[in-house]
Amino acid sequence: MKYMIAAGAMALAALGLAGVANAAPSGPVTASETVSSLQADGFHVILNKVGTAPLDGCSVTSVRPGQTFARVDSGAPGAGSSLVTTVTSKTVYVDVAC
Repeated sequence: MKYMIAAGAMALAALGLAGVANAAPSGPVTASETVSSLQADGFHVILNKVGTAPLDGCSVTSVRPGQTFARVDSGAPGAGSSLVTTVTSKTVYVDVAC
């Protein structure tokens, strides 16, 4: 059982990192648009800002994965006796320069 939980956690971590990489902006968008997009995708965003300009005038320099919290249980509807991993919270760090 411990091995199943560890394997599930590793798979979840890999999926979480892929989601953050896909969430990074691909074109010239403002930092506030990036933050809004990530929040809409369910991320808790921690902003690291260099400069004093408003967020709309800043550019994103990097998007880094943070901690993902999940629970593994058999109490999910329709799961029967199978263990189900549910992501409860995911964090991402956004670095911006103004």
